[in-house]
Parts: sequence; C-alpha cells; structure tokens
Amino acid sequence: MAQTPDEFLTFTVEDEDAGVRLDRFLANHAADLSRTRLQALIAEGRVRVDGITTKPSHRLESGQIVEIEIPPPLPVAVAPEAIPLDVLYEDEDLAVINKPAGMVVHPGSGNVLGTLTAALLDRFGTLSAIGGSLRPGIVHRLDKETSGALIVARNDAAHRKLVEEFQEREVQKIYVALLHGKLQTATGRIELPVARDLHRRMRMTTRRREGRPARTDWKTKLLLGGFSFVEAGLHTGRTHQLRVHFSALGCPVVGDTLYGAPREERAGTVALPELGRNFLHAARIRFVHPRTEKEIEVRAPLPPELAGYLKNIGKALNAPPAAIDAALAEYL
Repeated sequence: MAQTPDEFLTFTVEDEDAGVRLDRFLANHAADLSRTRLQALIAEGRVRVDGITTKPSHRLESGQIVEIEIPPPLPVAVAPEAIPLDVLYEDEDLAVINKPAGMVVHPGSGNVLGTLTAALLDRFGTLSAIGGSLRPGIVHRLDKETSGALIVARNDAAHRKLVEEFQEREVQKIYVALLHGKLQTATGRIELPVARDLHRRMRMTTRRREGRPARTDWKTKLLLGGFSFVEAGLHTGRTHQLRVHFSALGCPVVGDTLYGAPREERAGTVALPELGRNFLHAARIRFVHPRTEKEIEVRAPLPPELAGYLKNIGKALNAPPAAIDAALAEYL
C-alpha cells in the first residue's frame, strides 16, 4: 500500500551561523518544530549536514546544507486491514505468525499502512492492549526484511507472562542465515555490545562501550563457495543483533546492504538475481504457554525464495545438490 511521502526542509548555513551548534541552528530556523521533535528527528538520523547524519553538538560551517526529513504523523490507533496472514499456531491466549519479509510489525516513521498489527486486528479482532494503540498484541519484533515466527498476545494476561519469559531469556529463538565469507570455526559465540551508530543512525554498531550486552551462538550448516549457511540462536534481543554481530565478524548477511553486503551478489563468476530481501529467517521459537505452562515449539518453514536462492548458488558453483538438500531439509 502507498505511504504518505515524507516532507523535507532544506537550509543553507550563512556566514552569521558559522560555528553554531546544529541543534541551536535548527531551533532558530525550523521554528515550527518543537525542540523535542527536532531532537527525535536527529536521533532517528533524519537530519543531515551535506548528506551526512551527525550529532546535535556538531558545529556548522558556512555554505553547508542542512536537510530535515519529516515523516508523516503516526495515526492515533491502527485500523484493521484485510491482509492475508500465515498463522502457524493459535489459541485463545496467543498466536504465532509466520511474518513475511517486507512487512513491518507496527506503524513507525514512514510505515503507516500494511503493517502486521493491522493484519492481526483484521484477523483476530482484539489483541492485548499493553503495547498501546499502535502496538496491540506485540510482544517482540522482527526486522522488516526478516521473515519467520513471531509470537502475538491476544490478551493482557498472556502478554505479561510472555514479556516476563523474554526478559528472563527463557524463550528460545533459532534463526537461519546465509552469510558472505567463512566463519573461523564450525561453531561459535559472539558476545559484543550493541549500540546505536552515532554516524549512521539507521544502523547499530558493536564499537561503542555504551552498548548493551548481546550474545549470539551459531553453527555452520553448509559451506558453499564464498558463502556460509548458518543456524543462530539469540540469547538477547537487541535491535539488528544478528545482522550487526555477523557483520562485525566480516560476514554480513546476504542481501543486507546496510551492514556491508554487496548490492550485486555473485557465486564465483556468475551474477545472481537480486534477492530483494535479507537472507535471515526466524525458523523456530520455543516458549512456555502462559496459561497451560506447557512447552510449545513452533516452526516456520524457510520461504521458497530463500531455499531457491541457496540452490541457485549451488548450481552456479556446480555443488552436489544432495549436500544443499540435506542442509535445507530440517528448515523446510
């Protein structure tokens, strides 16, 4: 569905504003926006100086171009939308959805329509209200271009119990990913802090001491030319955790250009068709049911476009089809 376009304000720094802090310059020249709103736009990476996001304390130079990207306002509440859903499990307390790549979980800047929450409200009618009017039923999230299993709470009691499980790290989340390069060992653990990247605000980074602790366990399931097909377990749920952790090891997720994947993928000398998403999928989720206290495991089959992509790489590299089929078998 079409989204309302963002608005842009552009200013040229004159001589009298040279040396002024960015936040003070914005307060003086974008008087229609409150200081709180401007601070939020800077934090979201929507204020750029000569095309580069920077800190509020940045001192401006004469002739620089300051651009403010203003996203459309969010709705007061989410309206139901008749969008098909792949429901993997449901009962009166919760549901597990197989979220497709390309769908955002709840409304946010630049993404108001076509969200998972809108589809859930159409499918179930009512959901837990703990997350507020824009995030009904949402217990945890998946990135827009990540597919797979996601738990939704249908009432407040279930929501509270599930949140507690996530906080106590009792929920097991297993992902599969295709990476560029080869990890140094067949299995391993990444324990690097995750924080917002101050220079590119849409990214996270492992290079700041202020980052929140994060742990990822992984094992390689298949090596294929310059690619590694891996299974990864999340012990923490930081924003972009798998993506930034594997990128920090020099092995970005295929398709994830934000974290270093090439825009044109190649298998040896063969150019591959554009994947159009990240090769990252939440394949399994295991949790204790909030009412029955029984352990539940739900599996989300690997999307056909990901399985097909891995097979195309195998064909380009003349790899034995049986090896690829064996690696894919438990995820289909």
